[in-house]
Amino acid sequence: MTIILFLIDTSASMNQRTFLGTTLLDITKGAVEHFMKFRSRDPASRGDRYMLLTFEEPPANVKSGWKESHATFMHELKNLQATGLTSMGTSLKHAFDLLNVNRMQSGVDTYGTGRCPFYMEPAVIICVTDGGRLSSTIGVQNELNLPMNNPVPGNELTREPFRWDQRLFGVVLRLPASPPLDFQMPTYIPSADDAAIDLMCEVTGGRSYSISSHRMLMQCLESLVQKVQPGVVINFEKIGPDPPPINNEVVENADANHLDVPNGSSLTVDGKERPLTPAPSSTSWHNCKKLIYVQRSAQKGYSVGHWPIPEGFWPDLNSPTLTPRTAHPSVKFSCTPCEPQVVENLPFDKYELEPSPLTQYILERRQPGVCWQVFITNSAKYSDIGHPFGYLKASTNLTCVNLFVMPYNYPVLLSLLEELFKVHKMKPPAKWRQQFENYLKTMPVYYAGPLRRALARMGAPNLVPENLESCLSYSVISYLKKLKNQAKIEYERLVASVGTRIPQNEGIKVTSKSQTSILQRKDFNQLMQHYGGDLSSLKEQLNEYNSFTLQVMDKDVKPQSYRNAFDIPRKNLLDQIARMRANFLQPSPSGTRLLDDDQMHSIPVQQMGDYHEYLRKAPQPLREIETQPVRLHMFGNPFKVNKNLMIDEADEAMVGQPAKHKRHSESPPGSPGPRKRKPGPLPKDFPIRRPGSPAFNMQTKSKENEDRPPDTESPVANHIEASHKLSNHVRAEMNEEPIENEIGKSGPENNNISVSPPVSIQNHKQIQVHNARLKHSVIKEVKRPGRNYEHLFSQLKNVQGSLDTKRLFIGEIIHEAARFKKRLLVDMLRQFEQSVIKLENKKQKVQIVNKPSPNR
Repeated sequence: MTIILFLIDTSASMNQRTFLGTTLLDITKGAVEHFMKFRSRDPASRGDRYMLLTFEEPPANVKSGWKESHATFMHELKNLQATGLTSMGTSLKHAFDLLNVNRMQSGVDTYGTGRCPFYMEPAVIICVTDGGRLSSTIGVQNELNLPMNNPVPGNELTREPFRWDQRLFGVVLRLPASPPLDFQMPTYIPSADDAAIDLMCEVTGGRSYSISSHRMLMQCLESLVQKVQPGVVINFEKIGPDPPPINNEVVENADANHLDVPNGSSLTVDGKERPLTPAPSSTSWHNCKKLIYVQRSAQKGYSVGHWPIPEGFWPDLNSPTLTPRTAHPSVKFSCTPCEPQVVENLPFDKYELEPSPLTQYILERRQPGVCWQVFITNSAKYSDIGHPFGYLKASTNLTCVNLFVMPYNYPVLLSLLEELFKVHKMKPPAKWRQQFENYLKTMPVYYAGPLRRALARMGAPNLVPENLESCLSYSVISYLKKLKNQAKIEYERLVASVGTRIPQNEGIKVTSKSQTSILQRKDFNQLMQHYGGDLSSLKEQLNEYNSFTLQVMDKDVKPQSYRNAFDIPRKNLLDQIARMRANFLQPSPSGTRLLDDDQMHSIPVQQMGDYHEYLRKAPQPLREIETQPVRLHMFGNPFKVNKNLMIDEADEAMVGQPAKHKRHSESPPGSPGPRKRKPGPLPKDFPIRRPGSPAFNMQTKSKENEDRPPDTESPVANHIEASHKLSNHVRAEMNEEPIENEIGKSGPENNNISVSPPVSIQNHKQIQVHNARLKHSVIKEVKRPGRNYEHLFSQLKNVQGSLDTKRLFIGEIIHEAARFKKRLLVDMLRQFEQSVIKLENKKQKVQIVNKPSPNR
């Protein structure tokens, strides 16, 4: 992800108009839009993050930060206004802080464990200004100074406010107010040398542009688009003597050395902009601060590397603090010719250098087989200059210069590895191990992890000891964790503060009236003394309300409190007179209105469609008393109804509980009729209702069926029908209605079921309690897996009551067995029910035969 931060000068001087009639701020807005259009042509722009900052005071300076969308960016860009000071130093510091606060919490900088070019957050800061004098609340400043008194957590670990992957580019608008008479387009875009931002741009590795025409502005934008490249800035410095001269040195592109172009100009080659520099002078290539390109992996989409650039100090486990580092590492290179060394399967990192006098000097020597070693001072324990960690080498086709990053002190390591693989055949002797241990002592500890992974890749995984892991003390590690947590809190605070405005004075301030006060009039004082009044007590009562403010209901409406009639604009005279008349004719002072209805609803046309701002200020609606169930599915048909309903015997559906039964085979999915669902188990918190007594229901139905023919439904059928309605109500108690002997009045012609003898109320209660307990235990036997039903049928023999009660009991058990799909048990229960009926009929016949006749 490449961060492109636009820092826009919103000082009052940006209201200057050019010869085209547009202000500098309008030109800046158009330039930002053109830059984004040019940048969108590059496929790598998909991961860009655009930010917009201004010269205002925080938090109003951040218009679009880490979390804002592209629409917010464009909306804030169009609404920029130039009303302020040219506080460039403070604004640049805030821009760097906004970028660095995320780096600290993500751990990109890897303090104390080397600098990894492949761990980066490349940022390009484009500052557009008019190049005017720097002004602040203190006064006019001659130099650009960045305040360091408000550091972000972790800023003390780097000496500069910026980082090595953050570059600043300044666009200084010098457009004339009158059309030029004879304007000639230069072949290059000059730098704004006299601007205060020019030096800051060079320090960060960028440059400045002095724009004097619209055509030059378009070229500048195209140049800036080419500058958006992922990479880090490194300061290369020469040590030791110059390289020996080459006798057959031939420069084919000598014509380029005589071009009259200054340093910093650019030339587009192969679709990429490369700075075009003249022939290097005797010392211009000795010290160069340039970018090295860190390309992203095509497969993974991010940068991949193996070896870090060493720190400028030797890591010490006993050190309680970390040594602050510079933003750009100072890499020393020696001009002593060396041969590039490579071992098979040993990884290395290759970075291309940005064109500079150094790269031009190396390419002009035309020695692709010669390399110059690079060092970091104080990186070794016993050497000031340190050991080489890589080398500079021209490409084979002499088009660019590459920086090869290798393991630390790679000449010693490569010779040891070559000896291990070619001579010892992966069986190192004791002498080789001693030499390898001596090498590890000269290597910084933070190289142990990359070296262990590289050797495992080569097939030698156990050469580096496991104890070479931590190179930082416990206090340093805890301090870095603390900074990370503080940076996370600061990041959340900055993100939350975006879009908030500075609270302004709400209401109308009461101004002092000491000059026209009644207490200062001489006639009033004489009158009070004549009547013997106490003037001191009166002064205490008549206070001056200098510190009071009259509150206004609508905060967006700015009240007009004129003290002088001549201050009222001509266009507001009629409205002001109407307001004064309305307030003067009020019957009571409590009805005074500072704002009339017309002014409260007076909104500019461009703000009439801004409903988001109105909704943001509107109070939050109250929640619903009964919340609607949330849709469990978010895909497919939006009108689909949740069919995961669990239906019990009383046809009551409980929403939100998935049914665990399968679809009936009798009702296919495409059948038009309603699909019957198999009843499921009831939850524990289901409210149990007390159903009516079956005997009572039988009594009422028997009375209705007195006049029906004998082939109508029998009371037994009514009981069976009622059994389906009363299933699953295991613990429901029957009504305490007495069972009367009106269940049936016919003898053998009515299914041979005779009338049971009357049962007392006390015996009926005992039978109900007994059958309810028995039913509970029988249902447990039904639910138990297996096919051993001996205990179940032995319990069914203990059912008490009349034949109808027994049939009702057995019918409920059959229904429960069918619910668990135990078909064999259902058949056995039906056979048991028939046997019970036959047995009861035999008993009834015996009783009828043995009953004495009433005529005897």
